[in-house]
This record gives sequence, C-alpha cells and structure tokens, in this order.
Amino acid sequence: MKKPLLTLLASVAITISGTAQIQNYTVGQTITDFTVTDTYGTVHNLYTYTAQGKWVILDFFFDTCPPCQSTSPIFSELHEKYGCNGGDIICIAMNNGSDNDAEVIAYENNYGGTSVHPPAISSQGGAGAVDTDLNPAAYPTYCLIGPDNTLKHADIWPVSSITSFENAFASVGFSPIVMSCATGISDNSNQLEINFYPNPANDFVNIGLNAASDQNDATMNVYNVLGEVVYSSKINLLTGTNQIQLSTSDYSNGQYITHIILSDGTIYRSDFQVIR
Repeated sequence: MKKPLLTLLASVAITISGTAQIQNYTVGQTITDFTVTDTYGTVHNLYTYTAQGKWVILDFFFDTCPPCQSTSPIFSELHEKYGCNGGDIICIAMNNGSDNDAEVIAYENNYGGTSVHPPAISSQGGAGAVDTDLNPAAYPTYCLIGPDNTLKHADIWPVSSITSFENAFASVGFSPIVMSCATGISDNSNQLEINFYPNPANDFVNIGLNAASDQNDATMNVYNVLGEVVYSSKINLLTGTNQIQLSTSDYSNGQYITHIILSDGTIYRSDFQVIR
C-alpha cells in the first residue's frame, strides 16, 4: 500500500520543481529488457516491440496522484491517434507497483478519458520491477524509448495537450504516422468475452468466445502490429462458450490483434502475444 507521504512528495515534486524524470538511465543509454502483463492478461515485451521498429512511451503513475489523473486522458488520446499500439508507437501505462489490477482498472475507468485507453500494468503484472529499474523521480513521468532500445527522452513534461508529446517526439527526430483505431470496438463486453490461452502463445492459441446470445455470420480477423490480416474466417457463435484453436506456428514474435465482427457491424477486440 502506498504511503500518504509518497503522494505528498510526488505532488510537491511535480507541482513545484517540475523535474519528474528517469533517474537510473541517461538519454542514450540502453534500457534493460522487461516483460509485463497488463490488467487484461496481454503480455508486453520491450525488446519484442523495439525489434519491430517500434518506439515505446511509458507513463509511470499511481492511482491517487492528481497530475497523473489530469494527464491520463491526454495519454489515451495519444494512444488512439496513433493506432492503439498498431502503428509506430507503443503506449503503456506503468504503475509504480503500489496498485493491483482492480485499482488500476478503476483508475483507468475514472481518469482515462473518452479515448481508447492504452494497456495498463499493475503490481500484479510486474510494473513494480520496471519502476524500480528506471526509477522515476516523481509522478507522472513520461519517457520515450527508441527502436535501438535506448532512452530517447527521460522527461516529457509539462503535458498540457497531445501536442506536448508530439513536440517531444519531434525533438528527437521521431514522427509517428497517424493511424485510426477500429471503430465500434468493445473490450470485455457483457455480450461477448474473448480469452486466449496460452498467452503468450507458441505454436497455437486457443480462443475462448463466451457469447451471451447466438451470433450467426460473425467474422474473426487477426492482425499483426502492422495492421496486416494474418487470419480471417467466418464463424457462427452459439450462446455460451465457443472455442477456436488457431495455429500460430508460422507467426513471428509479437502482438496480434483479434477482431470479432458481428453481423450488426459491432467489433470486439482483444490481443494476444506470440513469443518463442
């Protein structure tokens, strides 16, 4: 459990000095690899993303931090504008290790804003170890890691709009391409729940689809992080649990995005990872 003093000191450090930054690395140093699991069970590996040419921006936060709460909607806006982690940039909200899955989900629901929220990592998903390794001086700290695994920006601050992030990117020669997220997406809906196991997958992944009602003429599409369709099939879902086994033996390591598209056009999204 976080101590009230931590909250006070973090707020003072941000409000007065504005020096929130990464302490254990300097710009140009190689960041140690990490693997974390977000609140919905998707695994994220830093070096897998960077090996694909991605830039990774981390938002270090804790749930009772007022400046974190006020800038979280802007981070969500950034995540959505550049493709919901399907484009050049990967956005990850990284807790300081003091909040569990339920607390982080509540934080995202309360303060994440109306844009599509980025994946968030709690203490249960390994956020504490990443926080300790990078050691931000205060919260929030937004830092940028390049495809060469080096720290490109240790302190994107202040953040008043999405332009604050974009100006920071430009200052290090990074110009991400605007990419729209799919519309009509519903995660963890009461109508359809999507579960993957094992996740991360190796040679196959089982996709569990729990439908609240029969869904005829649905479509399942699987995309890689470049937005390319790697699998597409028509499916009929019965009320209750349905299972599809998908071969991933020919898939490269990385994140894959699954869309279940119902006949009315509603899209349900969930992600899985392939790591060998």
